Amino acid sequence: MLIILKKNLPLSDKKQIRQFLVNKNVEVIPVDMADQSLMVIVGKCGELTKNEIKKHKFVSEIIEIDRPYKLASLSKLKTKTKIKIRENLVIGNKKIIIMAGPCSVESKKQIFDTAGQIKNAGSHIIRAGAYKPRTAPYDFQGLGKIGLHFLRLAADFNQLPVITEILDVRDIDLVARYTDIFQVGTRNMQNYPLLKELGLQRKPVLLKRGMCATYKELLLAAEYILIGGNQNIILCERGIRSFVPETRFTLDLNAVAYLKHETHLPVFVDPSHGTGRSSLVRAMSRASVAAGADGLLIEAHLDPARSISDSDQAISIQELEKLIKEVKLIAKAVDRL
Repeated sequence: MLIILKKNLPLSDKKQIRQFLVNKNVEVIPVDMADQSLMVIVGKCGELTKNEIKKHKFVSEIIEIDRPYKLASLSKLKTKTKIKIRENLVIGNKKIIIMAGPCSVESKKQIFDTAGQIKNAGSHIIRAGAYKPRTAPYDFQGLGKIGLHFLRLAADFNQLPVITEILDVRDIDLVARYTDIFQVGTRNMQNYPLLKELGLQRKPVLLKRGMCATYKELLLAAEYILIGGNQNIILCERGIRSFVPETRFTLDLNAVAYLKHETHLPVFVDPSHGTGRSSLVRAMSRASVAAGADGLLIEAHLDPARSISDSDQAISIQELEKLIKEVKLIAKAVDRL
């Protein structure tokens, strides 16, 4: 159950109702969001009836939720969350949003050239990694702070927002200075200390599904961010491990339809990681939009064969142009833009 408090309550009133509930053996977790304060009831209502809680002078309404993910559940809001990135760029509206760019920032020239070309191709946001979580410690780990600097300069020059990956709680303040959206990768989906700290931020977070995670586990991971007060979460399906050896991962598009039915949060798909094969990215992008995705996360490189990381799944800028044209046709067919 959620207890929605009346708007603009002072801190003293919030403390008062919390103490009232605690005294009645009601265990609650307070959540302060940008436009709303509420309390999540954990377990039973103790000595109080639901009607008694609803009648309290500081309570606006109560919402019954029969899901373990109280704040991510669609029944909390009844309407879909829309995330404003810039004045003319909103995630969660009818428009399909394309985030594209290389796996890694490799040099200043590379990221500047890429930013201009992905924008001309029709992308809305540039993606690239400055800190890279690699399976082997000997693989390229990213340029770090200087990579963030190059990425921000290139994005600003081309008037594009930035999404980049955050790996470590200690880097949040640094990465926040350069990015518009935090990306949490598959390996960090259940890094709860990191998720809790991102919940205290107000910048959007794109949360990728763990490669072995269930839908429930993904939504409960999102809950860690929501409880901190950050409502700006984008869920991302990026493929799961299966017995199929022909692709790097198996892109689970069931997840898109399920999450759109179950949660109010926007849902993206990463067909690049989801397949690991550049030849499949366009087809799976079309399928993702048809399934209901709000946007795509695409690895695109000026010269895919020479990409320092993930070269097998990166597509060329020419392929990106074709992909975006095709996606627009699919979007129109399913009443999107």
